[in-house]
Amino acid sequence: MTPPAKARSPRTQSRSRPRKTAAPELAEAPRPGYAPIATERLSLRAFTPEDATALHRLINDWQVTRNLAVVPFPYPRDLADTWIASTLRQIDAGTAYHLAITGKEGDEELIIGAIGLRIDPKTRHGQLGYWVGTRYWGHGVGTEAATRFVRWAFSNLDIEAIDANVFTDNPASMAVLRRIGFREIGEGLEMSVARGGEEKVLRFQATREDIFGRTIVPPDADAPIYPEGKKPMPLLLVAACALIDTDNRVLLARRPEGKKMAGLWEFPGGKLDPGETPEAALIRELKEELGIDVSAACLAPFAFASHAYEGFHLLMPLFLCRRWRGNPQAREGQTLAWVRPEKLTTYSMPPADKPLIPLLRDFL
Repeated sequence: MTPPAKARSPRTQSRSRPRKTAAPELAEAPRPGYAPIATERLSLRAFTPEDATALHRLINDWQVTRNLAVVPFPYPRDLADTWIASTLRQIDAGTAYHLAITGKEGDEELIIGAIGLRIDPKTRHGQLGYWVGTRYWGHGVGTEAATRFVRWAFSNLDIEAIDANVFTDNPASMAVLRRIGFREIGEGLEMSVARGGEEKVLRFQATREDIFGRTIVPPDADAPIYPEGKKPMPLLLVAACALIDTDNRVLLARRPEGKKMAGLWEFPGGKLDPGETPEAALIRELKEELGIDVSAACLAPFAFASHAYEGFHLLMPLFLCRRWRGNPQAREGQTLAWVRPEKLTTYSMPPADKPLIPLLRDFL
């Protein structure tokens, strides 16, 4: 087998406005379940009770358990049943995602290992762990699975960073973490159930930028500006819109996997084309992203963001809109959420958007 400036309120605008369709009921804090995701050779899916025998056969191995903090050796067979049941409850609750790494041998699906992330809602950090059966060592399974899983986690879960601890005599796992973008941030001690005592560990961490890369200016950005004491920086013009429904909720969109800053929430909108006004850009972007029709008369200038990213400076006017035609739909793979003003600060947003939230919250 090959392992696989406070603006005038939009309420006072002209009467010649499109009829607004009531906003659909979307979860205010959407939490994903888990649908299997595929890599080139592997599938990462939730465990099922039928996986217990295969799981036990792979993990009841000293070479595997010695590298895992909370796994005993020998590994009792009934513990596999209990643990799988707990993983399903945790996925349902959104507190942890422990998944089977599987591959194909002919038409047969085989369990190769496991990967998981425990989430601390207070710190918005995830704790990563993974293991691969010894039969599949040396085939790049850990790198392939961890790369895909970490990208999924940052794109879909409410986390700011992912941590991982590795025993100092496990160089293979250290290499995997460094390969996919983790940074070594320190060392410490961690209890090993299998070894029966505390062992030295290296601590690693990755942020969204470590995994997806830093946001850089597109090649067609406008002419540079000259901030004092800095090198010339291109200016990127972006327009954004806070859609406000009849319940005074604001629509946020979560950037999908594969885009820069994936997993962060933002106001709908986008970059201005050459010669395009902010209003025209928003009318176009809202149609493309959400499938709704908006007229310029329904866009009220509210505030603007000015933020220096690495390599470019972003200038983003924010408009308010209470009138549109159609129901907003996610047309570009993004997740949508109608959020009450007092809860806007609980959503992770790009640095440029954050200063706008208190203004918007106080206005509404």
